[in-house]
Amino acid sequence: MSEHVLILRRNAAQATLLRFEGQPFAWGRFDCAKMLAFHLRAMNLSPASAKAGSYSTAIGARRALGRMGAKSLAELLDVRFARIAPAAALIGDIVSLPSTGKLDAIGIALGNGRLLSYHEDAVGAIVVQPVQMLAAWRIVA
Repeated sequence: MSEHVLILRRNAAQATLLRFEGQPFAWGRFDCAKMLAFHLRAMNLSPASAKAGSYSTAIGARRALGRMGAKSLAELLDVRFARIAPAAALIGDIVSLPSTGKLDAIGIALGNGRLLSYHEDAVGAIVVQPVQMLAAWRIVA
């Protein structure tokens, strides 16, 4: 991976961290899908969210995924990016985490095993170092 690409990944992860860290969770404004879409744009990629429409509840988020032809964020990511082992995630990659709800929890890899993610015990997005990661995707700009 070239130095230019690594700098792009670092800058995108930093921009996502600055935008979402501490922002209280709000469906359709500050949630995992919106964080993912922001991060992809920061990496000069187009998010697939154009077909999603707006939503403000968990039910609305599930419907938005359905409009995009998927049942989960993982399904959307699988169509577009290669799955990798979570331990192989580089800064800027996407990692799926266990969720207590019916929708995926994802985080943006920040390096050293840390992710930016929403967590049920925090008011806003925080930097976490999870002990369990379910999947990861290499984001290629």
